[in-house]
Amino acid sequence: MINKQSCLIFLAASLVIVSGCLMEKRSTSALQVVSSVDLKRYIGEWYEIARFPLRFQKDCVGSKATYTLQDDGTILVLNQCYDKSFNGKLREARGKAWVVDTSTNAKLKVSFFWPFSGDYWIIELGKDYEYAVIGHPDREYLWILSRTKTMDADLYEAILSRLRAAYYDTSRLVRSLQQ
Repeated sequence: MINKQSCLIFLAASLVIVSGCLMEKRSTSALQVVSSVDLKRYIGEWYEIARFPLRFQKDCVGSKATYTLQDDGTILVLNQCYDKSFNGKLREARGKAWVVDTSTNAKLKVSFFWPFSGDYWIIELGKDYEYAVIGHPDREYLWILSRTKTMDADLYEAILSRLRAAYYDTSRLVRSLQQ
């Protein structure tokens, strides 16, 4: 017969084991960024290949971002998409980004409405800057970007595999329509 004290000891031991597992996952799941970003190579036009669903991108098709480096080191951001169809109204959002980690240039903040800003972390970048994966330290946001409107299927699947290994729920990704 199991007594109350044995149940409490079992419960306490279980909590220690579970919390240890959670702490291990938390310590190994810190989001990593790329080791270095040349901002002069990064600026320009990027097409959205996939993203996590976001309220401000609802009904967007043909999404793209254009980044322009300013003399003071900040980056002008122009996000564009068409509303509901490629014949829909062109929607635009203008903002500003700045580097917060100058050792890599891979961690930025972006603001579309002062004083609010969000994390923009470059977590993967093609050798020739042909694609980029943008994440958030809490994994709330995710974008897969390309210099072209399409991405090779094998490359896309390889990116998804690496994202799953980085604890991203890739089932949430929505493929973006491009013309």
